[in-house]
Amino acid sequence: MKPEFQLAFLSKLQRLFAEGDFTATYKFALLIALADLSVEVGRDDNEPLKLPYRSIGLKFIQLYWQQAAPFTGGGVLVQNLGTQAAVVSAITEYRRKHPSLTLNTFQNGDGFQTLLSAVTATVKLQPVKYIQNLGGGQDVFLFESGKDGITLLPGVGYCLRRFQPLVQQLARSHWLDHIRGNKRNLPLLGEDDDLELFLFETPRQALTTISSGLRKIRSKCHYCDGTVKEADVDHFIPRSLYPRDLMHNFVLAHPSCNRSKSDTLAAKPHLMRWMEFIYTHDNDLKEIGFEAGIKSDAPTTISVARWGYSNALSSGGQAWIKAAQYEPLECTYMGLWE
Repeated sequence: MKPEFQLAFLSKLQRLFAEGDFTATYKFALLIALADLSVEVGRDDNEPLKLPYRSIGLKFIQLYWQQAAPFTGGGVLVQNLGTQAAVVSAITEYRRKHPSLTLNTFQNGDGFQTLLSAVTATVKLQPVKYIQNLGGGQDVFLFESGKDGITLLPGVGYCLRRFQPLVQQLARSHWLDHIRGNKRNLPLLGEDDDLELFLFETPRQALTTISSGLRKIRSKCHYCDGTVKEADVDHFIPRSLYPRDLMHNFVLAHPSCNRSKSDTLAAKPHLMRWMEFIYTHDNDLKEIGFEAGIKSDAPTTISVARWGYSNALSSGGQAWIKAAQYEPLECTYMGLWE
């Protein structure tokens, strides 16, 4: 992909945030959904990428699931400058009818297909229709719409994969500002409101459940193989690269190893051990994810990992071995997926 095209894409993306009309948070969610799907099902090529509306609708339910719950024991946060966003209202009602469902099991309730159809219809009629309106006109630079889905234009899927962390960061930042700027949310929000944690992070209770479950499988640090007394739940593919929680991406780590690895990718021995771990304990991880309410999807997690290492390889990245020790990523890393 030519650098000129990538720079033009980033320029258009910047215009979208600066000139787009954001009366609701839908457009932020759509950008995150498109970036996620490009990582999960796309490829590093220049080809168009077809995405069904229902796949985007499913992503919307995942993104808004936590946000459709009461904030800090109060009411549900308003995500539209007018009446409450229809997607939030629909998910809130569905959650009211099925209080035991979680982010991992929300598809199991009666009426889920009705919910998905309603959310998908809203996505199609609103953010898909209007997100490419910039500066009073329309600039079709992301996708073309069809009867059953959208088609990302040539090169767009590649750019969304390449710049996924940036897209996520920009969309989340504007999403937070939108909610904080809505006067009807002021009674719920304080100076230290943990809004970002509530909207986008894994609940602490879920992390405790995950930690306990991983200890039952193997009570050692994934990286140094030392016995863990105090342990962190670490995102093997750093959350800064892919800020979506997948059960198969969690490993136990000493706090010192976790801090040292930080936002870098792990070196080949750690990667090979992780691959063996998720294949060997697939069912165990699914059970932990079910209990914690975290999505368990090994194929998607593997696709995300391959994307992360491929991106780092193309940019000359380093892989973390241990504290203060790194090695250059090389082509042999990608051979592990063959």
